[in-house]
Amino acid sequence: MSFLSSLTSVPLLVSSFILVLIQLVCALPWLFALDPKGMRRAFTTRNGLLWAGGVLVGLTALFALVIGYFAASTKMLWIGRVYGIALHLQLVADVFIVGLPRLLTLLMPKTGAVAQAAYKECWRQPMFWIIMVVGFMASWLAVAIPYFTFGDDYKMMKQVGFDLVLLAPLVFGALAASISVSEEIEGRTAITVMSKPINRRSFLMGKFFGVLMACAAMSTLLAANLNLALLANRAFDPINDDRAAAAEVMSDQAKESVKWVVNAAYAGGTGPSTLADGARLWLAESFTLQFGVLLGFGQVMILVAVATALATRLHFVVSLVSVVIIYAFGHLAPVVADVTSRYKGTNAGAALVGFLARVFDVFLPALEYFNLGPAIIRDTPLDLAPFAWYSLTVFGYSLLYTAIVLVVGLLLFEDRDLG
Repeated sequence: MSFLSSLTSVPLLVSSFILVLIQLVCALPWLFALDPKGMRRAFTTRNGLLWAGGVLVGLTALFALVIGYFAASTKMLWIGRVYGIALHLQLVADVFIVGLPRLLTLLMPKTGAVAQAAYKECWRQPMFWIIMVVGFMASWLAVAIPYFTFGDDYKMMKQVGFDLVLLAPLVFGALAASISVSEEIEGRTAITVMSKPINRRSFLMGKFFGVLMACAAMSTLLAANLNLALLANRAFDPINDDRAAAAEVMSDQAKESVKWVVNAAYAGGTGPSTLADGARLWLAESFTLQFGVLLGFGQVMILVAVATALATRLHFVVSLVSVVIIYAFGHLAPVVADVTSRYKGTNAGAALVGFLARVFDVFLPALEYFNLGPAIIRDTPLDLAPFAWYSLTVFGYSLLYTAIVLVVGLLLFEDRDLG
């Protein structure tokens, strides 16, 4: 389609206008949060409205030109994926810049004020960006690493990617929670904070929620990067592409559930329909990844709560070492208890080890439930509904365990001398 015909096709212009409007509407919340005065001027002054209208018209014309030019090309599907990536990042910005901080402040004003301060401090820390950049680079390095798995390189790369999505926010969260709480108490700045109408409960919970929101943002961004790296892996190693496609049953089910979006966009012609299909593919793949990310984030939430609770009494170095030990024993205790149960009554040493393993298994978090490996490497792919239910159930367990840990942390902090 020529440029002139693209700008005179009414159905194409209408579809382009809707696509642009969706992106702009999703951009408004985080733009207002970052620059409220500038955005208010843009919508209350004549010049601002003219600029906003000009941007909308210009982007609509640009979309119509791009869609008209690439309508018959296979590149249109990837342009749709780029559109889906942009929409995905807009929604992430809305949630983590506006949604979660405002919701927490609305529900718990005092706790929310402390949480917002801790949350902003996390974003300003170089450690946050260093860990996230290392996670990005490691995900892309995993694309090119040969795994020698005879056709299952995609599964191995996916497992490595999910491990990175877990470990990066876990390392940052444990460090940030331990250092922030410990330094506030030992540096006696906590006294200044609590001289205002903020009690110890609001202070500790605010620190926890602030660090946890930063960890959630890091997990979400790393998951989006992982989705892109998985697509690159399939293109980089086409030998495994068929097996990779067969392993993504959940993504296919998610894609089918939103097929009506493409059918609605088809009214604008083949170009908008293909673009909408590409966006649908990206968003469906990202949606299915979120259940695996939810399992990893359950571990992060528990261990950040442990780091926060221990930091009320211990130096941050001791707190960090304790978190590492709990992480290791939380994964190993069920395995050791199972192995030693086979030698019960035959060896006194094995009986003692088995007893200790069972004690650890009772009191420490059962982190083995959060392991995503069996779901990835199995020969028969899981359906979306059962896996989603399992992920939500295990995440519910993590919420319960986190609540217990925070109650213990509040008890430890209640009689801590801050003077």
